[in-house]
Amino acid sequence: MLLMKLFFAFIQVGMFSVGGGYAAIPLIQEQIVNIHGLMTMEEFSDLITVAEMTPGPVSINSATFVGMRLAGIPGVLLCSIGCIIPSFCICLTLAYFYYKYRTVGGVQTVLGALRPAVVALIGSAGASILMLGLFQTDIRHIALGDIRLVELSIFVISLFILRKFKVSAVSIILGSGVAGTLIYALMGAIS
Repeated sequence: MLLMKLFFAFIQVGMFSVGGGYAAIPLIQEQIVNIHGLMTMEEFSDLITVAEMTPGPVSINSATFVGMRLAGIPGVLLCSIGCIIPSFCICLTLAYFYYKYRTVGGVQTVLGALRPAVVALIGSAGASILMLGLFQTDIRHIALGDIRLVELSIFVISLFILRKFKVSAVSIILGSGVAGTLIYALMGAIS
């Protein structure tokens, strides 16, 4: 039963995650945390962190980690296949029609109209990741008293350095990881 639930959850994620892997994060959260209650928000946050650090598409990495965490190797296979099949079928069908009708003016209009929706999905994923980092919960359950000051400080400083000095994103990520590790190590040594 769990395997079928995971398979159909990731088929839905694969069907509706228009815009790439980061657009899939809120959909995976909705299916795994909110609808089925298979993971807590903290477990999901950890999973997304690992999925983003691992090479490869975030949605496939997330499907792999969710499947392994909840159902072992069969879960990995079914979650990954469930995530891939809809995209594969949709892309194959769209490629066929695009090459057949790409010169029709309405096709370019439709593609232009889809761009804002894709940007909104990616923005939603970014906001979701930010809320997970700053509050360890999603946007529906935040309270200002629960803000994590270390993470907020690292975020603000990183954003400033990124915008002001045009440092590469990889350097910012590595520096943030080192800074967070050192801060928490010092806090642990003090208490």
